[in-house]
Amino acid sequence: MRDIMGLMKQAQDMQQKMADVQAELDTIEVEGAAGGGMVTVTMTAKGVLKAVKIDSSLMVADEREILEDLIVAASSDARTRADRVMQERMAEITKGLPIPPGMKLF
Repeated sequence: MRDIMGLMKQAQDMQQKMADVQAELDTIEVEGAAGGGMVTVTMTAKGVLKAVKIDSSLMVADEREILEDLIVAASSDARTRADRVMQERMAEITKGLPIPPGMKLF
């Protein structure tokens, strides 16, 4: 019975920590880049797009498709970085808990 109570306490603690991390992820910003930094995208760790910066040399009418591709690539880079931050934060919370491999909590 004592083990169940301990496990319940751990679950409650983890739930609170996860809520705290979810709130923190709203404030953490990551930046993705493409084209050697000519296009940068800033988003939160939860994936909310905050800013797009484009080097003025890319503002050429005939090269619109290149610019569009760079924006997509920079967004993808930022999303990858955001996912990494989220995984690191969640790993801190679940460290030491008997969670089956591959089980996603977020």
